[in-house]
Amino acid sequence: MQADIKTKNRKKLKIETLVDSGYTHTEIDEQLVKNKRIQTRLINFSFRVYNADETKNGDVIKVTSLEVEINRYKEYIKVAVMDLNRINMFLEHNWLVKHNLEAN
Repeated sequence: MQADIKTKNRKKLKIETLVDSGYTHTEIDEQLVKNKRIQTRLINFSFRVYNADETKNGDVIKVTSLEVEINRYKEYIKVAVMDLNRINMFLEHNWLVKHNLEAN
């Protein structure tokens, strides 16, 4: 699905986003963050992210704050920055529950 995001430094971007009911954190691809010069900040702690097959994906050490709008749902959220292997952004399970999105 298409998401409109607005960064803290007021950049507006349209990006492809996947909603995954198995994800526990909303994440944005670190290469996209670098390419679009999206501001990030280091967090005081890191946490590990695992793939569905329980292999380690990586450690999250940076986040960014974004305004995310999909259809009529708009929300300010903190997003973990990590390598998503060419996927722009994953929205977590809680996003799906909160906004009651229907899968097409």
